[in-house]
Amino acid sequence: MYLVVDIGGTLVKTALMDRGGKIIKKDTRPASRENIEAFDTILYAAIDSFYSDDIRGIAVSTPGAVDVETGIIYNGGSFPFQHRVNLQKKLADKYGVTVAVENDGRCAALAELWLGSIKGKQDAVVLVLGSGVGGGIILDGKLRHGKNLLAGEMSYVMQAVESESNKADFFGASGSAVQMIHAINKQKEWSDISDGKKAFAFILAGDEDANTVFDTFCFHIAAQIINLQYILDPEVISIGGGISAQPIVTERIQQAVEELKKVNPMHVAKPHIVCCHYQSDANLYGALYHYLLQYEKTGGNETWQK
Repeated sequence: MYLVVDIGGTLVKTALMDRGGKIIKKDTRPASRENIEAFDTILYAAIDSFYSDDIRGIAVSTPGAVDVETGIIYNGGSFPFQHRVNLQKKLADKYGVTVAVENDGRCAALAELWLGSIKGKQDAVVLVLGSGVGGGIILDGKLRHGKNLLAGEMSYVMQAVESESNKADFFGASGSAVQMIHAINKQKEWSDISDGKKAFAFILAGDEDANTVFDTFCFHIAAQIINLQYILDPEVISIGGGISAQPIVTERIQQAVEELKKVNPMHVAKPHIVCCHYQSDANLYGALYHYLLQYEKTGGNETWQK
């Protein structure tokens, strides 16, 4: 039995999982961005609620750049006070079991590599569309971190640079599903601008204003997918995040790719775009897979894989 924790910007999700990836039970509680003490109080309470002597190890998914060898977090994302915190050592010392820590976007990519949409692929990209654009790059069947832990940090990719000021437009903003949903709901004067279901109701009903915003969003995603195809030439690019549950997302992104190729006939790239298998629980599966890779592989033959 493994205790798996997904630290999100708003919620801490905890699960008991077996080696095959089955979730035995699961719980969520609000996260705290107040300070490290409040954060730790909630994290420990979440772990304590499921902890027992039967726990073989703890696997954690967290925002921030994570050095998976040491367990140190850099630039803690939603939790800046986590910068330079060795979460792996902190939890190992407290609970006396092995602990593995990985970035949340990369956990989503690992989930898809293990049991999802890119299983068996040697070269693939997972894009997680949320408040920004996260995910991971798979090369030669392995997750790529990069020397400076920056591989796959798509939010920092510049889409354009203004010639006079040198200020850039970043993919993390133009590819933000959250900002797209906010823009639609504001435009339609809906009371809850964060209501994703309502935003997609407008889109699916054929509302012209909503579809204009959505199409612009999809074209930004499509442009970077084409760029990634030329840079990495992956077998498949998988789209994740909460909005990926809507089939129209991958459909419209694929349409945008074809339109960009039609208008720019020099393009020969043919990205294979699919939807991620895992959505809200992706980080749990990916965190567990990372733990198994780090501590329980046997001679390269991971017998626990399905």
